[in-house]
Amino acid sequence: MVYLTGAGPGDIELLTIKALRVIQNADVIIYDRLANADILKEAKSGCEFIYVGKADGKHILPQDEINQLIYDSSLKYETIVRLKGGDPFVFGRGGEEGIFLHERKIGFEVIPGISSAISVPAYAGIPVTHRGIAVSFRVVTAHESPLKPNTQIKWESFKNDDTLIFLMGLSKLEHICEQLLKIGKPKDLPCAVISKGSTKDQKVVVGTLEDIALKAKGLPTPALTIVGEVVTLREQLKWFEQVQGS
Repeated sequence: MVYLTGAGPGDIELLTIKALRVIQNADVIIYDRLANADILKEAKSGCEFIYVGKADGKHILPQDEINQLIYDSSLKYETIVRLKGGDPFVFGRGGEEGIFLHERKIGFEVIPGISSAISVPAYAGIPVTHRGIAVSFRVVTAHESPLKPNTQIKWESFKNDDTLIFLMGLSKLEHICEQLLKIGKPKDLPCAVISKGSTKDQKVVVGTLEDIALKAKGLPTPALTIVGEVVTLREQLKWFEQVQGS
């Protein structure tokens, strides 16, 4: 059995009970860069670890070879854990891996993980919705498929969204801000960039559409950008810094 498993956003204590159980029983763990490496310490003695991380265009293996690796592992091992940061189905390529296995009649289960889209803002004290401020949120990947000649991001459709959450978009932050200003978002609309969210190295930079790209320059990845009035609630809700400081 292959378990397409979400590791959560970084804080190891946000791993689900089910994910922990299959990790402890795994014969092999095929893991990503964004999965907290401390999770591997929970594996049993003799478990094989295979790193297939991707960072800034540098891939240990391209996705089609990762798919093949998972399949080959399923022919060799009884319990295979494909460990991904966040959730396997939120920009995690878990769907592609599941389809690849289905086509080859390999059994698999999906173990959802807590997505960084909601948990990282929460650790920064920013709720993605809030009564009287935001009744909706949209999650967007800033990395589009190179196989598509035209942009897949329909910027015009963002006009009426209350909260916008951009994953993996730090290198494209200036472009994101330009596009949002172009569709009529106000230049003083609050924004925050959260680097290494939910970990001891978390850093949060707050600004507006007009200046957030400059303020966030130099922050380490992974980083998430959140845009909307909910960012103003951070001053009252930034609990994580208080916990770390206590």
